[in-house]
Formats: sequence, C-alpha cells, structure tokens
Amino acid sequence: METKTEPNKKANVQKIIELLEKEYPDAQTALHFSSPLEILVATILSAQCTDKQVNKVTMVLFKKYKTVLDYANADLREFEQDIRSTGFYRNKAKNIKKAAIMLVEKYDSKVPRTMKELIELPGVARKTANIVLQNAFGIVVGIAVDTHVKRLSQRLGLSNNKDPNKIEADLMAVVPEKQWELVSDLLIFHGRNVCMARKPKCEICSLNKLCPSAFKV
Repeated sequence: METKTEPNKKANVQKIIELLEKEYPDAQTALHFSSPLEILVATILSAQCTDKQVNKVTMVLFKKYKTVLDYANADLREFEQDIRSTGFYRNKAKNIKKAAIMLVEKYDSKVPRTMKELIELPGVARKTANIVLQNAFGIVVGIAVDTHVKRLSQRLGLSNNKDPNKIEADLMAVVPEKQWELVSDLLIFHGRNVCMARKPKCEICSLNKLCPSAFKV
C-alpha cells in the first residue's frame, strides 16, 4: 500500500530523471573494462577511490592479471603494491584474491550472474553486485547505491536512511524498474559534477527548484 507521500516522490523522481537525462545524455559507468572479471575487479577497487584513479591502475593491472587464475595465484604482497594507489589496498587485495579463489573453486572460473551468488564473494556487497550484473550481463535487479547516490538521495528527499541497502529499497519503491540502472548513473554523474559532498553548486544545479536541500547545504 502506498503512503500519501509516495505518489509525490514518484512524480518528483520522474522530474529529476528527466532533467538529469538532458544534462547527462551519455551517463554510464566510467570504469574501463572488457569482461565480467574486469568490471568485478574494477568495482571492488573503486571503493573509496575515484573511477579516474581506478582506470589508471587497471590500465596496467589488466595487462598483468588476465584470468581468474592470475588473481587466485597472485602473490599477495606484490598484488597489494600493484593496487596500492587505490587506497585500502591490503583489504582490497585480500578480497580480490579470495574472490578469485572462490570463482575457481565454486563457479568454474566464471563470474556468476545472480545477486545471491555475487554477494557471497569477498569484497562484494549489493552495490558492487548491481554494477557487475548491469554492466557485464545487462541484468538489472536493483539500484547501485554508491556514496554519490547515497548523498543525493538524502539531499533530494528520496530517502531518510543512511544504510545503502535501505536507500536502495527506498529508491526502488519510487523509481520504475526500467529506470533503476539509469537513475544510479545519473545521480553519480550529478554528484561528481554539481552536487559535491563539501561544496555543492546549488546556484547552477538544474534540480535546485526540486531539491529541499538547495542552498542549505
């Protein structure tokens, strides 16, 4: 059963999507990849790191590590240095290596195609799984909530939650399923270019008339 505010949110989110589509007609993941394995690795590396820096690292990394076995058999200390500039490199290296081992042992060295299987992999939560499913396989079962989507969802009044999974559920309730992938890409682009964490550019924001946080942040 819809609450009284849900129809308003649904109408509001459609206006938001329409405006952002005009502003970012080519919105899509900025991560560079050529296989399901590469987008999986790149997305794990992107945690607390810019896509630009990840792409810089993976440009070299993907030439050195080409198969699941390459990651599974990687020397951990050497691998840590290979990804050091992405931050939190020890944890990321450990997770990627463990995930690769699981792919070899449980999934015939292939990246699985379901949310349930993906989130079993070390270092993979729903955000990463959504990005992999959408970009590698064209499978959309949810909305990828990264730091930009989290911030903008709160500022735009689309969610009052702080937990990414709850924010995802809030967005899925007001965004049509066919726009789940699109809304994430649009909010990420807008978060990078206009609605920054510290100094949002409210004065030039195309959403400032719809945003309850405009000029107050």
